[in-house]
Amino acid sequence: MTRQDRVRRGRWMMCATALTAFASAAAAQTADTPASSRVGEVVVTARHRTESLQKVPIAISVVEGSQAVAQNLNNIKDISQIVPAVDFRTGASNKDRTVFIRGIGTISTSPGVEPSVSTVVDGVVLARAGQSTLDLLDLERLEVLQGPQGTLFGKNSSAGVINVVTRNPTPQFNAYIDAQAYTGQEFRLLGGVSGPIIQDKLDGLISAFTAQYKGNVENIYNGVDKEDNGYQHTGVRAKFIATPTSNLKLTLGADYTFSEDSTPTGVFVSTNRVAYPTGVVTPNPALADLLGAYGVTPSSDNRTIATNTNSSVHDKNGGVSLQADWVIPGGSTITSITAYRQWKNVQYQDYDMLPAPTPPPASPVPPGNFAQGIDTGHLDFHQTSEELRIATPKGQFIDYVAGVYFLNAVDNETYERDLTQLSAATPPVPILNSGIAPYGSTDTNFSVFTEANLNFTSNFRAIVGFREIWDWLSYYHSRVSTSPTPLPGIGVSTVNGPGSEIQQGYADRFGLQYDFGSNINTYITYSRGYKGPAYNVFFNMSKINQPPLAPETSNDYEAGIKATLFDQRLRANLAGFITDFDNYQANFTALIGGAIVSNLINAGSVSTKGFEGDLLAKPIDPVNLSFNFLYDDAKVDDFNCPIGAPTSCNINGQPLPFAPTWKLHLEGDYTIKATHYFNVALETDYSWQSQVQYQLAETPDTIQPAYGIWNASIALLGTTNDWQARFLVKNILNQHYSPYLAYGTFAGVVRWVPRDDDTYFGINIRKGF
Repeated sequence: MTRQDRVRRGRWMMCATALTAFASAAAAQTADTPASSRVGEVVVTARHRTESLQKVPIAISVVEGSQAVAQNLNNIKDISQIVPAVDFRTGASNKDRTVFIRGIGTISTSPGVEPSVSTVVDGVVLARAGQSTLDLLDLERLEVLQGPQGTLFGKNSSAGVINVVTRNPTPQFNAYIDAQAYTGQEFRLLGGVSGPIIQDKLDGLISAFTAQYKGNVENIYNGVDKEDNGYQHTGVRAKFIATPTSNLKLTLGADYTFSEDSTPTGVFVSTNRVAYPTGVVTPNPALADLLGAYGVTPSSDNRTIATNTNSSVHDKNGGVSLQADWVIPGGSTITSITAYRQWKNVQYQDYDMLPAPTPPPASPVPPGNFAQGIDTGHLDFHQTSEELRIATPKGQFIDYVAGVYFLNAVDNETYERDLTQLSAATPPVPILNSGIAPYGSTDTNFSVFTEANLNFTSNFRAIVGFREIWDWLSYYHSRVSTSPTPLPGIGVSTVNGPGSEIQQGYADRFGLQYDFGSNINTYITYSRGYKGPAYNVFFNMSKINQPPLAPETSNDYEAGIKATLFDQRLRANLAGFITDFDNYQANFTALIGGAIVSNLINAGSVSTKGFEGDLLAKPIDPVNLSFNFLYDDAKVDDFNCPIGAPTSCNINGQPLPFAPTWKLHLEGDYTIKATHYFNVALETDYSWQSQVQYQLAETPDTIQPAYGIWNASIALLGTTNDWQARFLVKNILNQHYSPYLAYGTFAGVVRWVPRDDDTYFGINIRKGF
């Protein structure tokens, strides 16, 4: 064991000792508080069982569906604003977006890699990160499981799990309609109906939504104003639960969402670039002149572009699943989840992020000779999965969950890039070249798993879990180019592969859990995470990308305490963690042939360590207060410079992207009993995070400074009928920020613009029946 390892283990044990001491000091309490004045119990299914959040030895953050609707949180990206452990990497297309937990996530458009954070919807793992960006319809709750969860949630959870649980149908008839309207021409309309189809035998739920937003980025190309960065989304979800016998339950679920987004490929922040690690500034006067000719002024709060191609993404995401739960003699439950999902994505994007080569006739400013590129991509992905498991009753000396899992995922894509450049002749002549690449991958995974509690006493137990994993991964790729020589953004004609890789790996968990009475639980755990091999398959794939990436593994040490104190007026869940990752699979950008190229690599060793807490208090009956925080020291320990990278890629000791050191979220609500017919609810929340680097290359101009967002709402809540009307204000202080910063394809620095980049407000009206 190295000295560094001994120091880390020592810190972890100190954290565990401190948490245990706190538990001992706080163990004695009474339970005389009325139920209406206590913090409510939260039920989760984080271990494939229905359990109290306070009894699960995992750091978990929970967002209730009602909270998400009330605060206009419609997807995982929105929810990352209020869960400190979660960060979200946005992009022009769903293919570019991904989730981070404690600073760890996988950025890649390659179909040959899986995410470090697994998204699971009603027990079904979504194999590609882009599938997880869909709208959350009829959300019951969202559970964020932090740290490796491979023993129970499959191989692609080396950093954590987003466990999405949707609402079940009810045995009594009910229905609702929810209308939301916000400034900026945004609206959402949701509705659903639930109830018995065959009394005591079959219940059903059907819900649907439609949403539209004009956008908050202005495209002023050729003097024609057009709003971009908007969307049109429509979806439907259905769930049916049949109970043919008293010990058998069948759940059939289906969903479909169609999305059309007009997210730009980037909005210019600067025409300069700042080198790492020297800090040398390289200006680009040609870019400044070109943007200036069209009236675009780059800045940290710029929301104006002048692109001759309107970027858009069309996305179809849906699937069906059948879950059977069979209670056998002895009380054990056998569960089978059979699922099929399909994802189709078409993207049409402005590759260069710039206006056309010729400025408006009235402008005397000559443009730079920047290439003009248009990208067209087609994705067709489908997956089939089966999970079969058994869960024994709790309360015995050994209780466990065990099972087998199978996944087959097939991806086929076609990507085309058309590139126009001005020749050196006088006058210059446009020259068009293009490249087209069909590529794809097939991923087959089989695993066996178990996790058990060894209950030595009613208060003291051990946790033992293990998963054995087999991966079969293959890919194909070719590219046809009209140019015999490489161009910026288009490689020469080539055939890569086909290639294949077979790997066997494992994940495990060991821990101890001790309850100080009924209201305080402590635990210490060690977990090993595993994410399978990968191929870097993308449009400009070359021979250096052909070898497979090694599996990503992690070793996690966590100590935590979950306590309900002061006559159940306070719930405090605290955890400390240290996680080391080897063969971290990450994107590293480099400038090759005048254009930005991102390569998926085994980046080496990285680590994340820190502490976090979720606190909920109810000091008096009508008041709820919550405080959630995360301190995370996530950094590169030993970076592997990829082939062809610049000498400045020595980034050891630097922060990981999408890993702010501090994130905080505070929230409070106060309910006033106004009249016999309605109550008044006041709510406010504030989120703050320290500065964050968005690029593994550590470029100084891709750092977002610290910022905070303050929101508030006031609602009328019906007492005699199921209705409510809520007025919301988002980003009250008009704080501008960028959820993502990157280098432009050929020059400058660009930002992505969030929905709440400035103050906006709206009203939600809900009526139940």
